Amino acid sequence: MASADLKKPVVLFVCTHNSSRSQMAEGLLRHLYGNAYEACSAGTTPTGVSPFAVAVMREIGIDISEHTSEHVDAYASLPPDYVVTVCDSAREACPYVPAQLKVIHRRFVDPRGVQGTDDEKRAVYRQVRNEIQTWLQNEFVPVT
Repeated sequence: MASADLKKPVVLFVCTHNSSRSQMAEGLLRHLYGNAYEACSAGTTPTGVSPFAVAVMREIGIDISEHTSEHVDAYASLPPDYVVTVCDSAREACPYVPAQLKVIHRRFVDPRGVQGTDDEKRAVYRQVRNEIQTWLQNEFVPVT
């Protein structure tokens, strides 16, 4: 079998700001199934990685502190195998990013929009992180 046949499928997670949901999804997929998938993320209007996302991922032993917030255009010329939009506005703005195999939309609440104390914000980030993790474990079960 040629080495090109051993390439892991690339999964691109897209949300508007590439700051929270897509960053957590990238880190989670890499942690859960990094041996089976190559995970990356981007945004239609990238703004930087949320410190709250970094903090709640660190709580479960996943370090995304070195992640960068990229623009989705970086992936337009070399389409990933899967494009996963994790917010409605990215879904609307992102039909021009083709996928080799499949485009998936799964909306998650935007934790950046939560008002309240830092503890209240972290609670919502944890909830979204856990929802993403459960969804990934059901959607991207590696074929053995």
